[in-house]
Amino acid sequence: MTKPCIICVAITGSVATKSANPAVPITVSEQIESTQEAFEAGAAIAHCHVRNDDETPSSDPEKFARLKEGIERHCPGMIIQFSTGGRSGAGAERGGMLPLAPDMASLTVGSNNFPTRVYENPPDLVDWLAGEMRNHDVMPEIEAFDLSHIHQAVAMHRDGRLPKKLYVQFVMGVKNAMPVDRDVFDYYIKTVRRLAPDAEWCAAGIGRHQLEVNEWCIAEGGHTRTGLEDNVRLNREQLAPSNAALVARTVALCEKHDRPVATWQQARAMLDLPLRAG
Repeated sequence: MTKPCIICVAITGSVATKSANPAVPITVSEQIESTQEAFEAGAAIAHCHVRNDDETPSSDPEKFARLKEGIERHCPGMIIQFSTGGRSGAGAERGGMLPLAPDMASLTVGSNNFPTRVYENPPDLVDWLAGEMRNHDVMPEIEAFDLSHIHQAVAMHRDGRLPKKLYVQFVMGVKNAMPVDRDVFDYYIKTVRRLAPDAEWCAAGIGRHQLEVNEWCIAEGGHTRTGLEDNVRLNREQLAPSNAALVARTVALCEKHDRPVATWQQARAMLDLPLRAG
């Protein structure tokens, strides 16, 4: 298979803590350093959250601005993707960093259960976030926690609310949401190919499922996500020493399945994003 695989690194998230793994980057400077290492290891997309000093999630646009500036300086050409997820704020606060015009931003187009709460994405908020992404020329990455999210994203793409190329990520393994199930995974790929044949797709496996889902994606011609946001371990015995180590593990899977790893230039071309470097 000659199609390059885009590797996304989710560098910190809003749940994994230094107590779980000292390698988890919390401060903006730590995140920039960790992202640079992951970029040099083969990641083309950085999925970004920011944190307060006490490690709690933050929606502070100033921190996002410093993170974006640092990644652009130290990782020229890397695709920067901000999270608009619900752990970092409520309502319009979740999109407060979109005027910074990152290359991409995550967008969940429907609600679902999380381990201890409902991840609320009501239609008016989804439409507002999508509108802000259009206004600031930001490409959405659809984070699909449910089959209905794929159908809704395709509907929004067709009616112009998501005008850029459709990029769908299956998020698998969150408790009370989509399980890690091979039949489900295969059906989701089939659904994307049937409803949006020009779309690109990827998947993220949460916790102990990260490596398994990485390999499924690579073997089936999709793209994939790794990083300390989703999993702090290399295996049952060993904590992951860095985001770069998880990227290197994913690169090895690409080599196993004869998939070239996408450069940032190739990733931008596949996602119809403009070239940017320096």
